[in-house]
This record gives sequence, C-alpha cells and structure tokens, in this order.
Amino acid sequence: MPTLRKLSVLYLLCATWFTVAIAFDRDPPLERASRSAVGVILKALNGHVVHPGAQLARAGTDRLIASLYPPRRVQTRITRATPAPNMPAPLRRQASVVIPATRPLAPRSPHLAAPSLPSAAVPEIHIAPSAPPPKIARTLPRSEVKPKIALLLPPPAVSAPTAAVRNSLAPTELVRVTLRLKENLTHEMLQNFKLFLYVSKADRGPWAQRLYVFRKDASDNLTMLYNWPASTGREKFEIAPNGTRQHTITPAGYYELDPSRMYQTHYSGEWREPMPYAMFFNWENHGYQTGLAIHGAAGFEVAQLGTRASAGCVRIGPENAQLLFGLIRAEYKGLAPRFAFDQRTATMSNDGVLMHDRAGNLNMAEGYKVLVFVENYGGENVVASLF
Repeated sequence: MPTLRKLSVLYLLCATWFTVAIAFDRDPPLERASRSAVGVILKALNGHVVHPGAQLARAGTDRLIASLYPPRRVQTRITRATPAPNMPAPLRRQASVVIPATRPLAPRSPHLAAPSLPSAAVPEIHIAPSAPPPKIARTLPRSEVKPKIALLLPPPAVSAPTAAVRNSLAPTELVRVTLRLKENLTHEMLQNFKLFLYVSKADRGPWAQRLYVFRKDASDNLTMLYNWPASTGREKFEIAPNGTRQHTITPAGYYELDPSRMYQTHYSGEWREPMPYAMFFNWENHGYQTGLAIHGAAGFEVAQLGTRASAGCVRIGPENAQLLFGLIRAEYKGLAPRFAFDQRTATMSNDGVLMHDRAGNLNMAEGYKVLVFVENYGGENVVASLF
C-alpha cells in the first residue's frame, strides 16, 4: 500500500509538471510572469522568514550555552598576619580583597609551530602577452561585394558552405533547374499559380540547399527572378528547448502559403528563436496545423545558409526574406486552388492533388497565388555518375 501511494503521488507530480510546461509553452507571457512572481516570493521568504529564523536560532543557541555553562564568581580572600599588640588598631584589621571572576575563555585549538626551513629560491616566471588571433578575410560573392570595403570576419562556428553552393549557378544549370520545376508541375498548377518557389533540400549537389524564385508570364513561360542559398531541416530527431521531441525534417511536396499567418516578426515557442518575415505553409497534418515556414535567418544562422541547419523551416538571408515577403503580399494576392483534404486522417495533401467539386471544377479560395515545391534533389547528373 505505501508503494501504491508513492506511485500515485509521483504520477500526480508528473501530470502537474506536464500541465505547467504545456501552459508555459502556449503562453510565453504567463511563463515570464510566473518566473517574476516566484522570484518575488523567494525574496520575501528570505527577508521575512529565513533570515529572521536564522537570527532567532543563533540567539537561542547562545542562551542555551549560557545556561549550561554559567560563569563562576571567584572570590579570593587575602588575610594578613596578626600584628603585634603594640601596633596601631587599623593594622590589626584583616584586609579582604575580592577579585571579580573573569569570563571563561573558549578553549584554543592546539597550535603547531611550523619548523623553520631554509626558503628555497623561487624562479621568476615571465608570461609573454598573447598575440591577438589573426583575422581571416572572407571573400563574398561578386554580386555582394561593395567597392572600397574590406570585410574581415572571424571564422564562423559552423562549417562554411562550399563555393559551388554559395556562388551563382552557371547558365546551363539554371536552365536545368527551370526544366526540372516545369516537369513537376501539372497543367492545373501552371495555369492557376503565378509565382513558384522551388526548394532543393538535398545535402549535396550543385542545386543543394537553395531556393529558386520563378515568375510566370502571360505565355506560361517561367522566368527565374532570384537564386538564393537556403537552409532546410537537419533531418533527425531532437529534443527542442521546450522539452518536446521533434523531427527536424523539411518534408518534400507541394505547399501553399497561409494568408492568415504572414508575420514580419515572429518567435518560435518550441525552439526559442526568432523567425523574421515568416511565411507559414497552409498544410494540416493529422489534425495539426504545421509550423513549417519560409523565414529569414537570424544571428549565427546566416553563416549556416547552404547547409542543412534548421529545425524544418526553410531559412534564407534576412534581406532576401524581406524582399520575398513584400513581393508576395504586394503582387500575388487573389484566388488560388486548394489542395485536397482527407477527412479520415484530417490531413491536407502535399502530393499535388487539388480539390475539385462534383462538377470537376477547382475549389478556389482567397489567398496567395504562390506554389512552393520542395524536393530532395541536388541537381546531380545521373547519366554522368554512372561512368
């Protein structure tokens, strides 16, 4: 029975801890307010309970010691010898001298005298001042270099992406990227979307970890507007800062942007990191709205662009995210087709299946005429790799 009670108490404590953790995760202001309140309570307890209690305990200990070992009053009577009969009367009196008792001294700990040894000569040690670490010059792409400015930065904490990923692709490679995207678009997609974002989440290859922006003209031809380095998910299971187990994957597929979740400034509650110019995907997976988005990199994340480094979102440079955010909101609002939705699994299709009514017409809704296509292909030449 005592074991069952202990297990019950442990279960209640764990349930309470998980409830508080979920509440704090969903409401960061509540977490901050709770931390502040706990700090005030602890400070008040220290000032009004702990400190006065320690003083009372110390005073009680002193009184107990005084009652157990009271100071003794020592009287020492000095009696003089009796004088001869012919001496004056004042000298015949016995003189008493009372010496007050002194307070007992605390016993001293034995003190051992260290033997005097001849002191050895201590050699002088001179420490030369350390030289500052050498600065390493990082060369930027030709498109980013400004005249008459030399940029010297310390080496980043993460491995820098290769030059093939960082630099712009050759014209022939750009043509291959365009053809690759067009091959993966259905006729309905090409007809009803106007801006296409192609993301390669591969970890190697000339196209790897890049985001390509294409605009469709009146003749349904695709023109590449931008070609930026990006960072997709790390593709493994991890424990997020909020204590939950997360799969840091960027799933391949087709996605639309959620018109109700476009934020210039956003903060991830799970990963405790900023997400500037966040454009969330409109994708429901097993009843849960996804947290995947395209957003700008912040801080050290900028140096990671070109590698798999995110928790699942597609990161791009902060200035590129601002440009894309403004372009989409200014020029691509309108009716867009909806992806099919499976009522049994409460999951929206990311395989490119669009929703139709009974008459076979596309189901349209207000949003952004922007299609995002993510695939795990780095642009390798399959034929050349066989030889």
